[in-house]
Amino acid sequence: MCGRYASFREDQALADEFAIATIADDVRLLGPSWNVAPTDGVRMVVERADRQTGEITRQLRVARWGLVPSWAKDISVGNRMINARVESIADKPAFARPFAARRALLPADGYFEWKKPEPGSTSKRKQPFYLHPADGDIVALAGLYEFWKDPSKADDDPERWVVSTTVITRPASDELAHIHDRQPLMLRRDAWSAWLDPAVGADRAAEVLRAPAPDIVATPVSTAVGSVANNDPTLVEEVPLDDPPPT
Repeated sequence: MCGRYASFREDQALADEFAIATIADDVRLLGPSWNVAPTDGVRMVVERADRQTGEITRQLRVARWGLVPSWAKDISVGNRMINARVESIADKPAFARPFAARRALLPADGYFEWKKPEPGSTSKRKQPFYLHPADGDIVALAGLYEFWKDPSKADDDPERWVVSTTVITRPASDELAHIHDRQPLMLRRDAWSAWLDPAVGADRAAEVLRAPAPDIVATPVSTAVGSVANNDPTLVEEVPLDDPPPT
């Protein structure tokens, strides 16, 4: 699964990286985060029609992490949909429609995963790792997004519409499977345009998801990342392993 990630680059840096034409006003209110957690507001890259001109433009917007299907009765449904398994996104009702037309990229610097203690280990706690490109490049997590209308709010309430998103996951690569059996699906730059294009259908989008992932390294980090109250650059700094593997 993917339950925590880091996204601390400045908005303008993301705009340059992703060739973004429009940055939504609420994006600037988020600020950097070294500990993005479910239900947080997150930055996402989408291609949508401009409200004034109707032209399709690439935009940086905010979404709630945890996809809320359009038919959901309550926003809490999204708490269980922070991830969408790539093996079933084309079939599950909550994901099939957004997979066909509402795809996003979630900019990240890396993500976190927790490794269970090895059999016979002297440590009984899970060890968190920060997984990130070795060259420090940006990470683009493949995601879906959806619109949900809150039935408890009036039609003229500006907060009646909730935009939410989910991170697509895949089986972990051989190099990372010793940490966790799943990982977020990350797309290389040459796949971004096809993935975001709303004119690209589900069949072609599925092909895009089969493209090779970027090279990722695993850095052991402090258990402080386990608390959402902690959010600073020290969370991605390397720490010694309590119980290092045998050499």
